[in-house]
Amino acid sequence: MPIGKHRKKIVLLSGSAFHFLHDGIADGLAVFLPLWQATFGLSLIHVGLLVTCFEGITGLFQIPAGFLGERVGERAVLVIGTLITAVSFACLGLAAGLTTLVALLCVGGLGAAVQHPLAASLVSNAYGVKGRRLALGVYNFSGDVGKFVFPALAAVAFSHTGWPQVCAGLGLFGCLLAATLFGILRYARVGESKSETPYKAAVSVNGWGIINPGAFATLSVIGIVDTAVRIALITFGPFLFIQKGLPAESVGFALSLLFFGGALGKFVCGALAERIGFIAAIVITETITGGGILLLIILPLPHIYFFLPFLGLALNGTSSVLYGTVADFVNPYRIARAFGLFYTFVIAAAAIATPAMGWASEMLGVDNSIKTVGWIALATVPMAAVLARQTAEPVSENQSVR
Repeated sequence: MPIGKHRKKIVLLSGSAFHFLHDGIADGLAVFLPLWQATFGLSLIHVGLLVTCFEGITGLFQIPAGFLGERVGERAVLVIGTLITAVSFACLGLAAGLTTLVALLCVGGLGAAVQHPLAASLVSNAYGVKGRRLALGVYNFSGDVGKFVFPALAAVAFSHTGWPQVCAGLGLFGCLLAATLFGILRYARVGESKSETPYKAAVSVNGWGIINPGAFATLSVIGIVDTAVRIALITFGPFLFIQKGLPAESVGFALSLLFFGGALGKFVCGALAERIGFIAAIVITETITGGGILLLIILPLPHIYFFLPFLGLALNGTSSVLYGTVADFVNPYRIARAFGLFYTFVIAAAAIATPAMGWASEMLGVDNSIKTVGWIALATVPMAAVLARQTAEPVSENQSVR
């Protein structure tokens, strides 16, 4: 249902704030991994499994979160899920070993499952077809700001206190932000239950509401590869930097440079897609990503500092193009569950990629495994050609919605 400009801004601001917090926490985990490895004596495979616990549970509950949001309203589910993640993150500082870390990360991943499908759905429905891509670009940008800010703050905090205190502080911030956003959305009457509104009567679409299944499937495969590449580099890149002589306490600074470029990439790549088309934008960004990762292996540490923002621009920029395209293939009344389906695919890729990367790093070495990730990123270029053919073919009016 169309809403006024004032409420649109509230939706975008709130959705962006949720994205800022959740992406900051999810990718900020990479800052803690080397410290947890040293504290608890973990192997690289264990490090990968820790990320799998968080990302895997998040991926599993994307679709249920979408359905739950449709039934009881996005606002309540978003706030409750955010509180669960924030509290579990604060409690990480009390972890006594690997078992406690695993349990808390699983709980945090459960709460984090609500953010992507429901916040993206709120923004997409609020702005409609004409303003959707730009609004989702701002929404995606906010997530990368969180990815940049959280590791940077953690790196600064580590020079004054230990990682348990940093976890507690970030968790408290998450609780306060969730309470504030609940008040804002309730005041604007956004994200309420649709069970008693005209929306329910208007919905006559069955299933997932996907109007171009082939294009949606190919876009999902590209998203899977792109996400696996990104999470593998974010998780194990710090160990490459440490091999090159970077102190473990300074990993947050290096990641903040990568995420700073990624935040800019959300805007740059979104604008690029609007100007030259999303297919060409995917080809350009994935080529830069794959080539940049291969270059990262041979660059000395001082040069890496200057290169990371440029790599981050392409590494994270592709996702903005992909997420902004999902709604093009979906009926407007089924965007929440379609986003849940898409995010299930891409987050599952992150969950699988990290232990696989940990195993490869143990067997082949960190540098060789990251080199492999670079070549995998380049495999998305021919996939984009397939997507171009699928989107060029008009969808038949008689084609059933899935």
